[in-house]
Amino acid sequence: MRRVFNSEKKIYTLAILVEDVPGILSQVARLFSRKGYNIESIVSGETDRPGITRISIEVIADELMIDQIAAQCRKLIGVKYVKILDEDTSIRREIAFIKLGVTDKASRDEVIQLVNIFKAKVIDVDLEAITIWVFGDKEKNEALIKLLGEFGILEIAKTGTIAIERGRSTIYDDNKLQEEFNYGKNVL
Repeated sequence: MRRVFNSEKKIYTLAILVEDVPGILSQVARLFSRKGYNIESIVSGETDRPGITRISIEVIADELMIDQIAAQCRKLIGVKYVKILDEDTSIRREIAFIKLGVTDKASRDEVIQLVNIFKAKVIDVDLEAITIWVFGDKEKNEALIKLLGEFGILEIAKTGTIAIERGRSTIYDDNKLQEEFNYGKNVL
């Protein structure tokens, strides 16, 4: 039976578990570059398993493209698991630091009120600036940044998006499929 793909592009997140070895992040990123895909966001970090790193990559793609990208990632030596996370079935968050040039008390009080409404935190204050930390989905963070813009943003530092599936599903659930791709990797 032939699978019909939806050609509508949307944001997908690939969750990739890799061996924690030098150059693996670069190797994965180069794959996207070689295929002509633009990475919207890329984040890597530790996992619950020693020697394994989790990479979260956001890409705008259609179903066929994301399936092809995932299949190519699975073939890379050092890649253990790859899972496609749809934005509707995953929790996705990012962190932003926002530094504002706020010198008067009234403006500082307004900023603090906005920070509280968005459940963000003030992490640094001096007489000429205030720095805010916000954790949330991209839309929430962008909304706060837009509102804070009128106070004079000096600098913004944002992480990429991290993501995990909702409910009990994990990246380890597709073992059978993954083992097929791993066959032969360890033979070399």
